[in-house]
Amino acid sequence: MMNETPRPNNLLKLKNFPMPYGKYKGLKLIDLPEPYVVWLYENNLPTGELGALLSELYEIKVNGLESLIRDL
Repeated sequence: MMNETPRPNNLLKLKNFPMPYGKYKGLKLIDLPEPYVVWLYENNLPTGELGALLSELYEIKVNGLESLIRDL
């Protein structure tokens, strides 16, 4: 589902951007549990910037690359 090439600036956003709604409201995107990110990815990502960030986050989480963002 990833339609765009990952952008380096998005890595910082994933580290600092808070989830704006739901059970994990306020939690930084990188800290969202992987099963939740997978569920969002498979069941209808939001539109706009949040959807694009979550799509990139999905790729990062399923490939075990969270440490790249945490170390920024």
